[in-house]
Amino acid sequence: MAPVAIGAVIDRPVEPAAEIPATGPRGQTADLRLVIEEDKDTGAFVYKTLDRRTGEVVQQLPRESVLKAMASDSYNPGLVVDTRD
Repeated sequence: MAPVAIGAVIDRPVEPAAEIPATGPRGQTADLRLVIEEDKDTGAFVYKTLDRRTGEVVQQLPRESVLKAMASDSYNPGLVVDTRD
């Protein structure tokens, strides 16, 4: 395949290499949906994986505890994890 120049138009849609269905704890296929929301208190984007059938939040990034810390007036990101020697 020849290299594509920056700004070139691709004449066919890009297709995923493979789709692997997610499985739940009992081995059944999970029906998941990704929702991206902006947290009103912090302005941070929140990524939630929801179960389409139940509406349950399977995973959320950043976690609720991190959002609470970010919303506080005393929040300073450098104090959460200090990697300096």
